[in-house]
Amino acid sequence: MTPVLQHDPALLLRAQPVRVVFFDIDGVFTDGGLYFSEQGETLKRFHTLDGQGIKMLQRVGITPAVITGRDSAPLRLRLKALGIAHAVLGTEDKRPAAEKILADLQLTWAQAAAVGDDWPDLPVLQRVALACAPAQAHPEVVARAHFVTTRHGGAGAVREVCDLLLVAQARYADLLRDYLA
Repeated sequence: MTPVLQHDPALLLRAQPVRVVFFDIDGVFTDGGLYFSEQGETLKRFHTLDGQGIKMLQRVGITPAVITGRDSAPLRLRLKALGIAHAVLGTEDKRPAAEKILADLQLTWAQAAAVGDDWPDLPVLQRVALACAPAQAHPEVVARAHFVTTRHGGAGAVREVCDLLLVAQARYADLLRDYLA
């Protein structure tokens, strides 16, 4: 059984040491749109492909972490459902948040990846071993990314990053085989 995913060998080497991934939410896990109910409640749409990717990362020992400028009840529910324990919500100053998570996990920037779509993500993206951006990310972010997904945020971009990491760490084929068995 041969997986269909193929990646540049240099990109795979860059992704091999990753043990934590910092994710933005709006524009990465979501399409970046802000939806409000009549009562002013924030609504968010998440893609199930992304959720499955997060679960697979956790299964192989890669820690997903969220650092985002917004906070909402739907976001907290999604993070809880995915078992994401490391999250800093409502902050635009993302670098110190990432540094604290790295310290808590006893990891370094060289063991980290990040996925972001706009300028507030740049301080983290420029420090990690693997910087990723969804297809619709701002051009300044895309220019600094090592990997740009083919899918947009909220439409499976997170899953593409997860799959890349699983391939790089030689775990993708084993996980796929488990599902096919």
